[in-house]
Amino acid sequence: MNFMTALKDAWRRNDSLVCVGLDPEPGRLPAGLSGTEGIFTFCRDIVDATAGQVCAYKPQIAHFAAQRAEDVLERLIAYIHETHPGIPVILDAKRGDIGSTAKHYATEAFDRYGADAVTLNPYLGHDSIAPFLDRADKGVILLCRTSNPGGKDFQALDCGGQPLYLRVAETIAREWNGNGNCALVTGATWPEELGRVRGVVGDMPLLVPGIGAQGGDVAAVMANGRTRDGTGLMISSSRAILYADSGVNFAEHAHRAAEEMRKFVNSFRL
Repeated sequence: MNFMTALKDAWRRNDSLVCVGLDPEPGRLPAGLSGTEGIFTFCRDIVDATAGQVCAYKPQIAHFAAQRAEDVLERLIAYIHETHPGIPVILDAKRGDIGSTAKHYATEAFDRYGADAVTLNPYLGHDSIAPFLDRADKGVILLCRTSNPGGKDFQALDCGGQPLYLRVAETIAREWNGNGNCALVTGATWPEELGRVRGVVGDMPLLVPGIGAQGGDVAAVMANGRTRDGTGLMISSSRAILYADSGVNFAEHAHRAAEEMRKFVNSFRL
């Protein structure tokens, strides 16, 4: 599956810019679900309930690895591809290391887990990202202006008259995106800065965390980040959808939450 093609098709087919984060939390699984099999059942049922409302899924690797559930993550991504083909899966791993190690991280993300895209930290430079960029059919989603409060500690530093995050965005758009497979992480909590990023990267897709629990504003994100055709964004929501209800009907409530978010986002698209 070509990530960029699949993403654009999902934007159109599901009329959605919503990306559901799959972040199973210990102690938050519905009653009756436990252990690694419970994690799989929970995530599978969330996926089945929301597949018509999303443009992508984004499992966070640490939420699985910390519970010794890496095999569940493999099964889950394979399940999504088999049962809901055409919906891309982003492995949220934020990898970043020297070239020889980066090759193994690329193999991990794309060959072991079967992800269609992966989040990466660009701060070791181009050689640390090259093994991912070379996989032209896969998405390479690079941290730019993150949603956490501490993101400003380095990302907002002056770099030759412009903030570092904007220099990062320009470099990726102009020099690293030869295969057209790059995207950027830009937090919903900084909508004006998101708009500055959009201004320098054109129609490059932006993965936007920070809606909901972190306080990001959908209207501001859409005003500053959408492209002229009303797309260009993967607006990520995890807890508000995953844990919309903790009872036996958790999947039904997740469906409703995803649909409500899809409609709310779409009200600002054009």
